[in-house]
Amino acid sequence: MSVSTARPALRWAIPAAVTAVVLTAGVAGRALTADADPALPPRTAAQLLVDLQTSAVTGLSGTVVQRVDLGLPELPVSPGGQGSSDFTALVTGTHTLRVWYAGEQRQRIALLGTLGESDLVRNGRDVWTWSSSSNEATHLRLPTTEEDRPLPTDLPTTPQEAAEAALAAIEPSTIVVTDGTAMVAGRPAYELVLRPKDGQSLVEQVRIAIDAEQKVPLRVRVYAQDATGPAIEIGFTQISFETPGDEHFDFRPPPEATVTELPPAEADSPAAEAPEQPAPTVVGDGWTAVLVTDGPDMTDSTEETSELEAILGALPRISGSWGSGRLLESALFSLLLTDDGRLLAGAVSPQRLYEVATG
Repeated sequence: MSVSTARPALRWAIPAAVTAVVLTAGVAGRALTADADPALPPRTAAQLLVDLQTSAVTGLSGTVVQRVDLGLPELPVSPGGQGSSDFTALVTGTHTLRVWYAGEQRQRIALLGTLGESDLVRNGRDVWTWSSSSNEATHLRLPTTEEDRPLPTDLPTTPQEAAEAALAAIEPSTIVVTDGTAMVAGRPAYELVLRPKDGQSLVEQVRIAIDAEQKVPLRVRVYAQDATGPAIEIGFTQISFETPGDEHFDFRPPPEATVTELPPAEADSPAAEAPEQPAPTVVGDGWTAVLVTDGPDMTDSTEETSELEAILGALPRISGSWGSGRLLESALFSLLLTDDGRLLAGAVSPQRLYEVATG
């Protein structure tokens, strides 16, 4: 289940990408609800993994609460924060979203802010974004070759997306166990726990609550090492498995809205002829893998470039045998931007990034 988001501002592309990488690694925490644990027939971890891969829910709707506390340092420019209806604010704070899903071609996510909301709507080949605060909308017509392909998001906005990211890490590097049951959004669920075998990862564990009847994720929590609460938590507080009606996906811009028509991205469009960008390199595997790619292009004189320069300038300056650069540390990931133009990120300590940068 996936809905295309508008591309986040350049200054948040890096934290958003790293957060998504962290979710491919994993963890646990306190519940969004306080219901007593239900009594359910025992199921093994292997059975729960099969449940996740074979669930066949055709429709659902509900309310999702997302909490993110990565321990990021204070920066001169920050996302909208708690109460914001800007999707770039999802990298921190607590946010409430409404979700409607009626198959891969009909999806909608609404981020509810204190004074407004932002919507992402997919209805067949039509993809809309809308912000109530600015009364601005964008419209994209997908090419026919993309009709049946789920659209990517920059950050997981539902438990399903977060669980899929976490499950991608299940290889020999992961311990998978069950850990009792829970009540999530008023529904009984099994708890599946993923733990990295490599103690060098900043991730302690990922806990996925799986609906006992529908076999879909209801909540995902990510814990950092030695933490008492989750660094990331995405979970339903209310859910219905009835297929939402057409009215939820038939989006029409409000009166006087400013509408931007995006050019269609046909498979044989000139975009395919754009200069090739060097492919990122992944050093290592599993929970301690490090992504190595080119740093952001700072040559354009734009407002976003200026804000990014301010953010990077506020990060501590470091140096070593690998060279020199700027470091961003959080509870779940580290990011190193070297003066020679490399960007290194992973759910690891800075020391691990230095080792990779040296190599």
